[in-house]
Amino acid sequence: MADARKKLIIALDLPTTEEAETLIKSLGDDGVFYKIGYQLMPVGGIDLARRLSAAGKKVFLDFKFHDIGATVERGVRSVAKLGGDFLTVHAEPDALKGAVAGRGDDKRLKILAVTVLTSLTQESLARSGVSMKIEDLVLKRAEFAAEAGADGVIAAAREAAAIKARFGDALKIVTPGIRPVGANVNDQKRVAAPADAIKAGADYLVVGRPIIAAENPAAATRAILEEIGMS
Repeated sequence: MADARKKLIIALDLPTTEEAETLIKSLGDDGVFYKIGYQLMPVGGIDLARRLSAAGKKVFLDFKFHDIGATVERGVRSVAKLGGDFLTVHAEPDALKGAVAGRGDDKRLKILAVTVLTSLTQESLARSGVSMKIEDLVLKRAEFAAEAGADGVIAAAREAAAIKARFGDALKIVTPGIRPVGANVNDQKRVAAPADAIKAGADYLVVGRPIIAAENPAAATRAILEEIGMS
């Protein structure tokens, strides 16, 4: 179970830090890795990240930087002071190079390249003028990550096997869109059950609504951990 806890990143997609801290307390030792994104970031999420880090928890800063390289470099240099473990950057070569430069010799902060959001489909990409197959686009953006010196990628479970085959352990794979069997998929499209995602090659799983919207978040977390442990 200890190894499973290290692989589960719990998304604190909640409107207030008070609600986030209540959830964290309810999960106890089962919650060791937490994600802070856009919803919490402007309402105290930065300070919460510092508190979690000081308490010995791992912190995923899902900020999805996307700008010219110099701007990203300066932003990441500031973020590195928070004591986070993971930071997301969109998989654009200049942005990734800036992020790696901004991280500098910080051995804790890992730069993760966002490939293709799990809410997107082939049809939605086509509406944006992208004709490349999702699988090929994910691999292309994973190549950008590797070339820039990033540490891993954000990718759906269905693309994880191809990434592992191409890059081995050179890139860690963090997979969102995780839904236990029978759970509501909400706005996600390319989803997978926890065990299936691990078997496909995911190194970490990001789970939000199946835990935070559960009647008993602690029980939901334990069930997911057990499924990860059996994979």
